[in-house]
Amino acid sequence: MTTAFAKPENALKRADELLNVGQKQEAWDTIHRLITSRRYRAWTKTLERIMFKYIELCVEMRKGARDGLNQYRIMCQQVNVSSLEEVIKHFMHLSTERAELARSQADALEEALDVDDLEADRRPEDLMLSYVSGQKGKDRSDRELVTPWFKFLWETYRTVLEILRNNSKLEALYAMTAHRAFQFCRQYKRTTEFRRLCEIIRNHLVNLNKYRDQRDRPDLSAPESLQLFLDTRFEQLKIATELELWQEAFRSVEDIHGLMCMVKKQPKPSLLVVYYAKLTEIFWMSSSHLYHAYAWLKLFSFQKSFNKNLTQKDLQLIASAVVLAALSVPPYNRGHGTSHVEQENGKERNSRMANLIGFILDPKLEGREVLSRSSLLSEVASKGILSCVMPEVKDLYYLLELEFLPLDLASKVQPLLSKISKIGGKLSSASSLPEVQLSQYVSALEKLAALRLLKQVSEVYQTMKIDSLCKMIPFVEFSFLEKISMDAVKYNFLSMKIDHIKNAVIFSSMDIEAEGFRGQLMFLAELLNKSRAMIHRPEEKASKIGLVLPGLSETVEKEHKRLLARKSIIEKRKEEQERLLLEMEREEETKRLKLQKLTEEAEQKRLASEYEQRKNQRILKEIEERELEEAQALLQEAEKRSKKKGKKPVLEGEKVTKQTLMELALSEQLRERLEMEKKLQKLVKTMDFLERAKREEAALLIESAFQHRLIEEKILHEREQRQEIELSRERHDGDLKEKKRLVRMFEHKHQFQDKVMNRRQTEYDRLKTERAERINHILQQRRQEMEIKRKMLFFLKSEEQRLKKLQEEEEARKHEEAERQKKEAAEHQAKLDRIAEKQRQREQEIEERLRKSSDGPARHSDLNGGGSGSDSRTSATAPAASAGPPLGRYVPKFKQRLDNSGQGPTPDSMQWGNGRADERSQPSDRWRSDDRRPTYGFGGGSGSRSSWSSSSGR
Repeated sequence: MTTAFAKPENALKRADELLNVGQKQEAWDTIHRLITSRRYRAWTKTLERIMFKYIELCVEMRKGARDGLNQYRIMCQQVNVSSLEEVIKHFMHLSTERAELARSQADALEEALDVDDLEADRRPEDLMLSYVSGQKGKDRSDRELVTPWFKFLWETYRTVLEILRNNSKLEALYAMTAHRAFQFCRQYKRTTEFRRLCEIIRNHLVNLNKYRDQRDRPDLSAPESLQLFLDTRFEQLKIATELELWQEAFRSVEDIHGLMCMVKKQPKPSLLVVYYAKLTEIFWMSSSHLYHAYAWLKLFSFQKSFNKNLTQKDLQLIASAVVLAALSVPPYNRGHGTSHVEQENGKERNSRMANLIGFILDPKLEGREVLSRSSLLSEVASKGILSCVMPEVKDLYYLLELEFLPLDLASKVQPLLSKISKIGGKLSSASSLPEVQLSQYVSALEKLAALRLLKQVSEVYQTMKIDSLCKMIPFVEFSFLEKISMDAVKYNFLSMKIDHIKNAVIFSSMDIEAEGFRGQLMFLAELLNKSRAMIHRPEEKASKIGLVLPGLSETVEKEHKRLLARKSIIEKRKEEQERLLLEMEREEETKRLKLQKLTEEAEQKRLASEYEQRKNQRILKEIEERELEEAQALLQEAEKRSKKKGKKPVLEGEKVTKQTLMELALSEQLRERLEMEKKLQKLVKTMDFLERAKREEAALLIESAFQHRLIEEKILHEREQRQEIELSRERHDGDLKEKKRLVRMFEHKHQFQDKVMNRRQTEYDRLKTERAERINHILQQRRQEMEIKRKMLFFLKSEEQRLKKLQEEEEARKHEEAERQKKEAAEHQAKLDRIAEKQRQREQEIEERLRKSSDGPARHSDLNGGGSGSDSRTSATAPAASAGPPLGRYVPKFKQRLDNSGQGPTPDSMQWGNGRADERSQPSDRWRSDDRRPTYGFGGGSGSRSSWSSSSGR
């Protein structure tokens, strides 16, 4: 049932009453209906107190407060935003406090479980529960106590961020909430929630740029707003690297770069140092060594330029990290041999990474890589970074990049690497770089040293034993060497083969025109020519060509100068043409940018004018509606008053306009005001005369009463003063006498006090000792009882399990026995049914045969009826019939043969055994039984155990 409250205070009182009787849900419903009601839209202090109560109930019941906070934001947005801020802070404080309280309770419960039994590490019940449930006690307590509150705290952060996302007046609170949510994810290792939080903040910024004409939208061009957004993104970047979410960290870097490009402003150098420090970690974890080295180079430049507190030791360590990162880049191009699509993707990726690092790519330089190892090393050398590095790093650089030592390279590199692996430590003057460890580059440097050695060996040798090669590179296993050599061959850095059958490494044959041999042979030829010239100086002889053609040298010189001049003119023309093209492109780009800027300004002006026009129209419409409502209200009041006075209603039944209503309302209001003023003037005059007369009459009486009162109060004051003086004297005399009387007892009082205190102290010590002994005795008894109870429970449980197991085994045995008996009975019954069926078939066949044998003689006598011939045949067949078996009895065939021997075939023999086909046609003749059971109801004696396998007997 919905209850409408006339005042918000009534709803608050009702909620307090419901809370006092324990009905939290009803109290929450009451406040929720009040807050979401459209009746209360104006902010008051009472609504703020109601919101505090609402937030407390939401936290206590773990209910969402999104709807209530949205409605309260609408109330406070234009009136008192600080109230909304206080409510949100209170909401987050309560949620965090309850989550931490649940965490502390779970920890306390775990500690209590750990020390519950002082004599055993864990109880048997706990062990059994842990084995059954498959989890520890702490996991269960976290799931029951901590997880619900963590979920509620996470929903609190999401709700607050959604409410504050487009509020320019509460940007600081939005940033603070985001920071607290980041810290929550970092403290409790909530990686999934951290990803969702980053996506939420990213969507907020996208919507902020998408809807730029919103009313209270934050302005990113303001320095304070931009700083808050940057601080939030940098905090997101730090937490992502701490949680080792490198993909999310890279997206955070892209967010920061996009924000910088959006506002076209550079952040502070301190933030940029953090930016590049995190980039070094991200690129190193993604194995992008080239971008990692460029990030280190940028970081070194910023530290050297803006960090005034940078010490020489820290500068040396950072410079060493830059050089080692540059050396760790693979010395070959991974884009060699790739397809055109992959090359285009690589260029796009290179451009994207260069923008992130801060380098601008020239789109015309497509023939070479802008970010490459060679350009990086040249930049490191040109900026003088090598002069700042440690001696070990400088020596390593010269060995790997400048020296040609195919046999001694590994032996010289290995001690340097062992020294470099021990270099590192914390930086005292770089807060963004807490620690630099050079040992992380050792594996990459070992790989580079192995590749350099293979490259130099390939220029000297054609074949080499694998064992010799492994001895030359002791710090790398051959399997790893084989792997990196495959990559080098793939990317055209080396040309070699490994023959495992011959246990040799074969480098590709290099002819005389190869780069390495050609350079060495040219150098050797020059040295030999110089030596020969020093030993045998040549004689100066006139050139034959000079004698034949005396002006040839001058002609050649002139032609050479003419060609050089022509070449310089062509180059100047090309440069001039390129300069003109560049100027034209710049002018076109400038025009395009100006036109685009003018178009954007015109579009912004148009949007602003339309917005202002819509705003003015809305304001005018609201003013007109408000005026019309006020006029109608005034007209209704005038009509009510005219009806009360018995006058004719104003414009009854006529169609009135807004102007008419306003004029009528104003005229009626003016008339009523004049009448009221006349009445007031008349009433004022009457009251003035009456009051003046009353005061004139009362003035004399008041004066006489005042004088009489003065005299009475003076007499009363004197009398009370004398009484007080007398009482004070008497009290003082009595106190002096009492003091003299009690002074004599002062010493006795101290003695008695000491005696009583000593006795009580003795009694207290005795009682304390007895209490401690009693407590120890009780504790010992309880321990014994708990131990007995624990053993009894364990014995009862074990006995119960044993009896249960025996009962289950007995039931299983009985069940198997019953199944077996049932199965045997079913088999026996099926066997009996088969025997009975066969017996019925046998009986039917016998009856059919007997019926056919009895019908045969009758037909024969009918066919031969009449005369002596018939009598003779009848008499001839009579003995045979008498000799035959009686009807109703079965006789075997061999008996029939014996009985009918010497006689003609009888009807029975003709009917039963004349042919094999008839016998085989009968299914009963083929049936045989191993036990040959006797037939029931047919024959006896020798014919009782008959055989039905006559056909097989034959």
